Amino acid sequence: MQVKDLTKRYDGKTVVNEVSFAIPKGKVISLIGPNGAGKSTVMGIISRLIARDGGTVDFEGSDIGKWKSRELSKRLAILTQTNNIQMKLTVRELVTFGRFPYSGGRTTAEDQEIIDQAISYMELEAFEDQFIDELSGGQRQRAYIAMVIAQDTEYVLLDEPTNNLDIYHATNMMKIVRRLCDELGKTVILVLHEINYAAFYSDYICAFKDGRIAKFGTVKEVMTKENLSQVYGVDFEIMEIAGRPLSIYY
Repeated sequence: MQVKDLTKRYDGKTVVNEVSFAIPKGKVISLIGPNGAGKSTVMGIISRLIARDGGTVDFEGSDIGKWKSRELSKRLAILTQTNNIQMKLTVRELVTFGRFPYSGGRTTAEDQEIIDQAISYMELEAFEDQFIDELSGGQRQRAYIAMVIAQDTEYVLLDEPTNNLDIYHATNMMKIVRRLCDELGKTVILVLHEINYAAFYSDYICAFKDGRIAKFGTVKEVMTKENLSQVYGVDFEIMEIAGRPLSIYY
């Protein structure tokens, strides 16, 4: 996927300003930056949830806007910050939605096998007949990830997947993100506020500031005190733990 000169304006204000970068296949790429930096808007444009005012998103050789929705949904899945489903659904029913691009609502034996595999992969067998609104925050997030796994796309987009989770569940969520890449071969693009999660679990980081890319590169290339201080406007120190640069700020 190649993003080139993306631009988005709201009420005359430019919130994404000529953003360009390439998304490496089979890697975890985190979009970081302060509130209002444009990262979630870029994620929305890439997934076609937000219309762009300029630029292109080249997806497998074609502009993403030209893809038929059903075909695109077989290749790209997105999980947004807000997943408030109003219907009374069990975990299994939710995960079944992931097969809709293929089944059109009439699941086959093959679909059911894939649903079983997604539930098992996320260790949700004990909860598959429980209603979503009866689960804890961490269990609910795992159910949504299982739905994405059942959708069986190469690209997985996650907008703040650790939002509203405690440290235990947020850390487990990031481990799941890493497994999606390493075990299932997914290309995972996620928006994160917690930069140390980005540093520890990503392959690449794209840092945004004021609607532009301030720095894009490997974790070690981006996670320097100079880069982070520029992006966030506070002082940083960098330490290395388990071969990864992690930050403290003050």
